[in-house]
Amino acid sequence: MPRNNAKSKRAKRQAQAAASATTEESEATEAVESDSTLHCSTSHRKVTTSRADPVSLKIDVNSLRMSDVQLLHGPHWLNEALMNFYFAYLAEMKYKGNKDFLFITPEMGQCMLYMDEQELQALLVTQHDARRKPFIFIALGDSKSNELGGAYWSLLVVSRPDKCFFHFDSYGGNHTSTSIELMNNVKDVLDMRQARFRPMRCLQQSNGYDCGIHVICMADQIADYVNRYESVDGLPPLQLDVVKAKRSDLLKLIHSLGGRT
Repeated sequence: MPRNNAKSKRAKRQAQAAASATTEESEATEAVESDSTLHCSTSHRKVTTSRADPVSLKIDVNSLRMSDVQLLHGPHWLNEALMNFYFAYLAEMKYKGNKDFLFITPEMGQCMLYMDEQELQALLVTQHDARRKPFIFIALGDSKSNELGGAYWSLLVVSRPDKCFFHFDSYGGNHTSTSIELMNNVKDVLDMRQARFRPMRCLQQSNGYDCGIHVICMADQIADYVNRYESVDGLPPLQLDVVKAKRSDLLKLIHSLGGRT
């Protein structure tokens, strides 16, 4: 066989092998991405190194980038990353070891709206032992609001002692239908079939961007209250000065945890 023909065939085989490897890698990547979508309750934003937008702080699998932190410096909507961070802080730091509380991030709460009973059972009962939790805090986000520059947030608190789903909405009940939908999705799985839905009167925001701040403040206040009194009933109203100071308080918290602000 001529040498040139041998080289040509060898090059052809190498090219075919490379093409096959590329195809397999692409299929594997698609499979991973598909799996992440199916199990969105445990998926998280992929952390990559970016000089333009570096990571400021990480708690467990929740990362804050500098662009997220900058939202706290001005009159901006809080995004999902900030809400996920704070609920992770409550669960993993402030109330770590407290077996009465379960904090559900917006990412997980959004997924729960679309899960079937078997998926909810695996997530809430098997993974988080939710039937043994007296109080469950769920941050609800409206992804449709992203078109306006952020997400609209409200807070759903599941109280087993009160046999109630308490909904706290700082913008006139804008999220009531979503919170009722989520309650109907999870109450059987939580073994709370007779629980009532109660929209709660709460401090209303005076602008169009502080809903996330209100949710964080209310989660703080309610967790502190039920930790002492074991019931949501009798909760005092949230004070406006607490809301006004919260952005600064969050920046101080991030800095105290070693993050850049």
